[in-house]
Amino acid sequence: MNEQLLFNFVDLAGTFAFAISGATAARRCRLDLFGILTLAYITACGGGIARDVCIGAIPPAGLSDWRYLATAVVAALATVIAYRPIERLTYPVRLFDAMGLGLFAVYGAHKALLHGANAEVAILLGMVTAIGGGLTRDMLLARVSVVLQKEIYASAAALAAALAVIGERLGWSALWATWLPIGLCFALRYISLRLGWNLPRFGTAKSRASDTKKGRV
Repeated sequence: MNEQLLFNFVDLAGTFAFAISGATAARRCRLDLFGILTLAYITACGGGIARDVCIGAIPPAGLSDWRYLATAVVAALATVIAYRPIERLTYPVRLFDAMGLGLFAVYGAHKALLHGANAEVAILLGMVTAIGGGLTRDMLLARVSVVLQKEIYASAAALAAALAVIGERLGWSALWATWLPIGLCFALRYISLRLGWNLPRFGTAKSRASDTKKGRV
């Protein structure tokens, strides 16, 4: 598999994983079929569209390439049909989020580098690609996004993007520069869920509850 085919596969695989995540969340909220399809597409393509706008890749691939919409629709319909088996998974939405997180972080950083971004911008846009769709999904569902909570999420995406950029800068093979950061990102995210690893939170639970009651947050 040549390098371009590899990254195309990574991008579409991430699209599929995030579309399942969005469709599962929509199904849990009892949205209709249009709502499920919409949320699946936005979750899958929102971050990539934001990235493409930032790097000047206009029109964004998520809007101009039919494969993204088709992949999101197939994933959403598969989720509707196989919803019960998916729901039996532990943390189904977060599981598919974890799969898509590393895939999109690596591809986002790679595409930013291709369009002339420096290493720092590529890492940031890799993270944006990975978390943008999930942020939009949670906003539409009127819930606090997992990115803003205590779990290891955006930091895992940033790590994957940084490792991918380092790999490309040092001339690693496409397989190492791609699959190593993807695997590490998924492992970090999944293990943190299973073992309850969290980033630090400030203030006691009592003070946070008091602030919330008083309208300070």
